[in-house]
Order: sequence, then structure tokens, then C-alpha cells
Amino acid sequence: MAVISEYDVVVIGGGPAGMMAAGRAAELGAKVALIEKNKGLGKKLLITGGGRCNVANAEFDTRALLERFKTGGKFLASPFSTWSAKESIDFFNARGMPTKITAEKRVFPESDRARSVWNVLVAYLKEGGVDVIAGMPVKRLHTKGSTIVGVELRGGRIIEAKRFVLATGGLSHPETGSTGDGYPWLRELGHTVNEAGGALVPVAVQGERTKRAAGVAVSNAKITLYQNDAKQASRTGKILFTHVGLSGPAILNMSREMGELLKYGEVIIEIDLLPDLGYEKVNAALLDALKVHANKMVRNALSSLIPPALVPLALEEAGISEETPCNSIKREERTALMKTLKHLRFEAKELLGLDKAVITAGGVALTEVDFKTMRSLKCENLYLVGDLLDIDRPSGGYSLQLCWTTGFVAGTSAATS
Repeated sequence: MAVISEYDVVVIGGGPAGMMAAGRAAELGAKVALIEKNKGLGKKLLITGGGRCNVANAEFDTRALLERFKTGGKFLASPFSTWSAKESIDFFNARGMPTKITAEKRVFPESDRARSVWNVLVAYLKEGGVDVIAGMPVKRLHTKGSTIVGVELRGGRIIEAKRFVLATGGLSHPETGSTGDGYPWLRELGHTVNEAGGALVPVAVQGERTKRAAGVAVSNAKITLYQNDAKQASRTGKILFTHVGLSGPAILNMSREMGELLKYGEVIIEIDLLPDLGYEKVNAALLDALKVHANKMVRNALSSLIPPALVPLALEEAGISEETPCNSIKREERTALMKTLKHLRFEAKELLGLDKAVITAGGVALTEVDFKTMRSLKCENLYLVGDLLDIDRPSGGYSLQLCWTTGFVAGTSAATS
């Protein structure tokens, strides 16, 4: 006979949104269970931002913050008025995790360790007496009419509750457990689940030219996409060269546009390594560098302009031997090098898979959620949070902010409704 446990609130999914929802509901006095199929909580959280965890974005103008979520912003006005960026940062600061603000208002733990964020959330759960049921996948939802009455775990155990929060995430980084478990359940409940795929994804390029510069970051580069010789999109920000192509915030934030363009043909990625300098200033900087290093080889002269590891790539593109003496560089060679620094081009091959995606594009149709409470409009005692929602957002702390906000609002609503 199945063992039955009863709670006020059951949260399915122990990622950031689920942990926030469970902690908040327990803080308000509800008896809460948090079910996680992995053996431990927050597996994806611990690898976020390369292990540093971009915990939020310090954009305290809520209207400006909402604009970053594109069409989803109009749905988020209510929850973000309740719990926005400042509340998130204050939450972690008040619980002993100091933060720092870096470029583009990105907020990180002062420790630069995702484990610091994880520690705060786990302590929050313990304070509220949340029962964590880990290493136990949900087999099915038990429903009665338009309500959920319980969840059945592997092995037959049934967990009953008055209200349920679904925080199973999307499809990105499936090795962490994000395998889209919630999508079929939601469809069975009558929800529209828009096609899910990777978003904020690195790009592979044709050939192996980036391989020699793998690991090199350029903090301020301008990226322009071309198709059929026509400019399609442009963005300035940080980029990272990888063994197979390009990554970094500026590339990730253009990945959706790249994916769409690749459906129609060849896509050229043009990188301006010195976007703050026009042709004349780049030419002058090259003249100065070549003069200062007149008796050295040209490969030793460019590190003041671009990262040293990019110098061989730039020289190869310009058709200049690395061993050419600076004092023998011809005018046409200098012009070619100048153009290379302003127009370094790669042909996009493909976006990398879901295992490399930062977030999932797609999810539950937003018109089927009451965003004042995060309650499903198809199932009266179900709340939906985080990456389950079909909300586009850029890199820069916005994904976790969505988790904190929707998790807090859902936890509050589930505990008090």
C-alpha cells in the first residue's frame, strides 16, 4: 500500500525558482515539501555563470528591467512590483552573502562562487522546516477535476497537498536534470506549451580559426551579423573565443537571431575588436606601435591593442607573417591589418545544442498564467515558475531574477491563498 504524506504546499523541482518558492511558503507558516529528482538541490545553479553565478542584474528601474524581457515584460509588471532586483539583492545580502556589481550591472556573490548562493537558499529552506525529498523523481500527477490532489513518486509513495508549485525548468543542460519533465504534465492539464529549444547558446563557426585563440575574452567588441551582404543585427559587449567558435554575453544574446537567420542561409559574424576607435585612430595606433617596436617582429607589437593570443589570428587574416620586422611593414599591409581589427569575420556553422544552452526558449503560454499570483489558469491549485514560462530574456542576471521573482510570488500565493 502506498505511503501517503500530506502538506500545505508541495514544490516540484529543486532549482533556484523552486527553492525560493518553497522557502517563502515555509517562511509564511505553510507545511512544505520540496521534491527534487537529483540527489541534491540546485545542480544547475552550481554551474551557472561558469560557477560564479550572475545572481541578478542591478537595474532598479523596474520599467527598464521589464524591457529586457521583451514581450514577456508586460506580463511581469505585477510580480516585479512585488519582488524586483533590489529585493533579490537585499535578500542575499541580509542572509550573509555580500554581492558586487560588475559591467552591465551584473551582480555576483563577492566570493565569485555559486556555492555561496546555494548556501543561502539551503539555509532558507532549513529555517522554514521544509521537507526536502531528494533523489526521487515524480512519476505522475494525480488530479480530480481541475485540481491536483497529489503526486506519485517513483516507488509508489504519494504526496498530497492543498497547493502545488511546478518548478521543473526547461531543457537546457539536461545533464543537471532539466529534461522538460513538466511539459507533458502541463499539456495533460490543458496548457499550451510552446515549442522549447535552446536560447542564449554559443555558436560554432566554420573551420578551426578560433581554436588557436580558445579561452581568450574581449571585454568590449562589436558584433554584427550579415546575411546576403545585408546587415541583420548588431550588439556590443563581451565575447569569448572557444575551441569551436564563439561565446560570451554578446554572442549569447544574439544567438536567437543567429538561429533564425541560419534557417535561410549563410550567416557571417563580423567582429570589431576596437569599436571605440574609428579607422583613423586605429591606423594611428598601429603606426605608433610599429614605431615603438621598429626593430622587433610584428607579432610583438600588437599586444597593446588586442589580447596577445589574438595577434597570430589577426596577422594571418591580414596576410602578414608573424616574423615580419615592424620597420618593414608596408602601407598596404598596415591597411589590411587595420581592416582586420575592425572587420574580423567568421561564418556561423550552427548553434550548439541544449547541453550548452544557458536557458530554454519556449514554455507555457503566458496568457494561461495569472501573474499576480503565478497561478495556472487551467488548474486552480497549481503555480508555475521560472524557466517553465515562455519568457525570452538576455544574459546578465535576468534568468535568475525571473526565478527569484516568480518563486517568491508563487510561494507567497501558495501559502496564503
